[in-house]
Amino acid sequence: MSKPKHILVIRLSAMGDVAMTVPVLRAFSIQYPEIKITVISRPFFEPFFRDISNIDFFAVDLNKRHKGFFGLLRLFKDLNKLKIDFVADLHNVLRSKIIRILFLFFGKKVAATDKGRKAKKELTRLENKVFKPVKSMFERHVDTFNKLGFSVDLIHPVFPEKAILSEAILKAIPFSKEIKIIGIAPFAQYENKVYSLDLMQKVIDDLAMKSTYSIYLFGGGKKEIELLNQLQNNHENVVVLAGKLKLNQELDIISNLDVMLSMDSGNAHIAAMLGIKVITLWGATHPYAGFKPFNQPSDYCITADREQFPLLPTSVYGNKKVEGYEDAMRTILPETVVAKIESIIT
Repeated sequence: MSKPKHILVIRLSAMGDVAMTVPVLRAFSIQYPEIKITVISRPFFEPFFRDISNIDFFAVDLNKRHKGFFGLLRLFKDLNKLKIDFVADLHNVLRSKIIRILFLFFGKKVAATDKGRKAKKELTRLENKVFKPVKSMFERHVDTFNKLGFSVDLIHPVFPEKAILSEAILKAIPFSKEIKIIGIAPFAQYENKVYSLDLMQKVIDDLAMKSTYSIYLFGGGKKEIELLNQLQNNHENVVVLAGKLKLNQELDIISNLDVMLSMDSGNAHIAAMLGIKVITLWGATHPYAGFKPFNQPSDYCITADREQFPLLPTSVYGNKKVEGYEDAMRTILPETVVAKIESIIT
């Protein structure tokens, strides 16, 4: 019997980008069960891969052991001990390039994800905009595996079962299978991707009027927790989860949601990788840039009005501001958001 092949997959950050690799790796592991996969990423993201049986997780230490150029050499030395046959660089930044080039030098087959920067630039530029969908990041990752000789089919995705909630979780939050559970993640890394909090408050207040709904608010950090407590607005069926659970526990909760409402952010991709229906709100960014959550219908993406703001999308990641476009997301009406949620869960 020939020895199973071993593929190294590199995706160091950020949260949403790491989550977007999960559906591709889950499909790969099902279609190639004989191939061992080692994923290298930051320690925090290890729970993302917990349900994929033939994945080993390698926690990179970019703060100490693997910091800087000599740290990358140590990282290569550590990884080389694992007897890697192939390298799939799904990150394609300077750090990961150095690692894959070292593996290439030692005769290993390597490939990197083409991020499609030219097409994304054409989509988001203010003049001579080319407003059409670019290839999704999921398709781009599949292309990377194709370069290594592996065909990956994402047409019939498989998702993990709903998690059984532990006693610790059930003590921390109210939970009932008899009601509809709505997750809401109202924040994102950049302001241009965040739905105005007064409008989000209207969404939450409207949903909270129905006792058959339970609403969980997701976020992190002191400032976000303060804002989430405001959005909770003393509703008995609205629960702030931020700061109460570990990531593994949050994943268990998300896997039991009936729907997740999120910005163009990591929580959308986390919910999607677990097979949850995800409604996303888009401001400066747009699903055409290739970051639509996995396996979600296009009509689950609610975008700002391009008739009023024709230069949209103005940014791939939401980090660029355009004067006069600060209120673009206000063209998304709370009534539209609530109606979309209720059309999914009823």
